Amino acid sequence: MDLFTPEDPDRAAGAPSPGAPLAERMRPRTLAEFVGQEKIVSAGTPLRRLIESDDLHSLVFWGPPGSGKTTLARIIAGRTRCRFESLSAVTASIKEVKLLMEGARQGRERFGQRTILFVDEIHRFNKAQQDAFLPFVEDGSIVLIGATTENPSFSLISALLSRCRIFVLEALGPEPLAGVLRRALEDAERGLGALRVTADDGVLARIAELSDGDARRALNLLELAAKIVAPGAAGTRLLDAEALAQVLQRQHLVYDKSGEEHFNLISAVHKAMRSSDAQAAVYWAGRMLASGEDPLYLARRMVRFASEDIGNADPQALQLALAARETFNVLGSPEGQLALLQCAAYLATAPKSNAIYAAEGRIRAEIEATGSLPVPFHIRNAPTGLMKQIGYGKGYRYDHDFEGGFAAQDCLPEGIGTRIFYEPKEVGFEREIAKRMAWWDRLRKEGGGG
Repeated sequence: MDLFTPEDPDRAAGAPSPGAPLAERMRPRTLAEFVGQEKIVSAGTPLRRLIESDDLHSLVFWGPPGSGKTTLARIIAGRTRCRFESLSAVTASIKEVKLLMEGARQGRERFGQRTILFVDEIHRFNKAQQDAFLPFVEDGSIVLIGATTENPSFSLISALLSRCRIFVLEALGPEPLAGVLRRALEDAERGLGALRVTADDGVLARIAELSDGDARRALNLLELAAKIVAPGAAGTRLLDAEALAQVLQRQHLVYDKSGEEHFNLISAVHKAMRSSDAQAAVYWAGRMLASGEDPLYLARRMVRFASEDIGNADPQALQLALAARETFNVLGSPEGQLALLQCAAYLATAPKSNAIYAAEGRIRAEIEATGSLPVPFHIRNAPTGLMKQIGYGKGYRYDHDFEGGFAAQDCLPEGIGTRIFYEPKEVGFEREIAKRMAWWDRLRKEGGGG
């Protein structure tokens, strides 16, 4: 199936203007033009049958940027008899959502017309905002189509998730992306055909590789190159490897999110923060953001760093890392990027400890060596009479009944009660944790509280 093969069925309304970006002009308008997702839209698939029969139910499209989530929703809009509304979770308010919902309900009650509501980046809505959809989805006022780059299992509330069917879109492979680029070069009406740009397969393959499965990024890069490369004597523009290298260097786009430069930069961020070099930490974090990295990837790595390299030496670090991620979710780019730089500076200057990371390794080694040791009977829960009869909970000492709120009972499985997994360091707040652990250990040896 070719990405831009002409087709007669109804097209989505609102064709882009000639001055729109190439990625928008070349956006597929029909299912025949839509490629790279044959697993879910090819003939005979459940989604294809639902679209062709105009018998849609609420859906969520989950996939990486540029994989076609919004495009697929627009194609559906062009084929359905339903009223179509769309909004972005980045900018929409709960008031706007409720107004759309009420309008959809009135349309169903007065005219018997269903409304398809497309919500881009639906994962950015909080729980209360997602709750607002439920009654309208349940009574059939709307058919909800959500698009998300985040795992719906974690980003959508369970009540909404249970009412939607999830379709997973994949990053476009090199061949489909190269086909997208080739058709854009040949299309004189919507593409770059009028500019007479030529490029060999190697150059198109390189652009596809740099685009990391994102059709929008690939087309943007191709358009950039076409505009920068000067026409030759015959009026044609030759986009060869040398010209592409000049374009990439000029636009700072030599950044493959799955390649070496990606790992070089995130390594630099980590090591700068670990070395307590705030200047280098914010610089390398800024480099990643300027190079086109997904800011949420950087946020996730800083959350990990807060546990792995700081841990309980500064418990505030993990809270700040999570807050920075949530701040970016709320604000988006570019405003939300400030919170990420703020976090990088804080993590770099926080006291460092890898004690929790080291404890994880010791725990894994112990589990591998000793297997699934049984939970001691005295700390098992006994919610039924039968469990009590066979000894669950027998001998448990309720700590609050003892002096100092401490019963000095062992809680590790038999045979490993003397193992040391977590060893706090004499740095930051872990100094205090070490004192507390030493205190409890002394009381445990003495046999009780005090």
